[in-house]
Amino acid sequence: MSPRPVTHDDGQVPITLVDAFASGPFTGNPAAVVVLAREAPAEWMQAVAMEMNQAETAFVRRGSDARWLLRWFTPLAEVDLCGHATLATAHALWESGAVDAPTIAFDTRSGRLTASRESAGMIALDFPAIASSRTDAPPACGEVLGIEPTEVLMGAFDLLCVLPDADAVQRLAPDLARIATWPVRGVLVTAAGSNREVDFVSRCFFPALGVPEDPVTGSAHCALAPWWAARLGKSDLVGVQLSRRGGRVACRVSGDRVELRGRAWTTVRGTLTG
Repeated sequence: MSPRPVTHDDGQVPITLVDAFASGPFTGNPAAVVVLAREAPAEWMQAVAMEMNQAETAFVRRGSDARWLLRWFTPLAEVDLCGHATLATAHALWESGAVDAPTIAFDTRSGRLTASRESAGMIALDFPAIASSRTDAPPACGEVLGIEPTEVLMGAFDLLCVLPDADAVQRLAPDLARIATWPVRGVLVTAAGSNREVDFVSRCFFPALGVPEDPVTGSAHCALAPWWAARLGKSDLVGVQLSRRGGRVACRVSGDRVELRGRAWTTVRGTLTG
């Protein structure tokens, strides 16, 4: 028997599909957003996330002191930090009229996160910076990736592999089944941007979580932006994720925090019935 949903007073559970870090509809990274009336069983949330089959499904409900409680699930597991689904959630709350304040505070497994509404549809996320340090490459790393990285680092969640140039990142065709066996959340590959408008590029793989390649990964930029900021000697950067859908993330590194900026578009509104 499947876990029962937690419905609103009208018996409905609204769900929205939002493209985050997007240049328009059907670009960037889609996330499902479920607004809950009260706490829901984790088993039910995981079942919904599997049904939606997006990189992330966000579940949000009102907390105390105007804060919101936010959790994120991939099709296979709950995660500690997700940028694009947080941006999608903020967009959905503002668009629905559930929030009219210009800033939303979220309580999450990664502490307090905020989203701020800016001009021209831009949303700024205040996230923790993730430090990465050099580490030994996993066995047969070059064979698994198809290229030997010039540097390998480990952050709080993910392995970060630096490649020689943006073309190498674009052409990469890693062995995802073998990556899924590595003891990390995922693998981020990155290189310097190929023009003055882009500081760095990346691609992000999370096969162990049921996400072979993530289109645009906000949490990855919490690690990528500080590393590139130190290397390039600048705090304001633009990262482009070279996935099939692609996406652009404006980053600002300030001490132990990273601001991630992007836009979002709603593509689907509906109601959960299961």
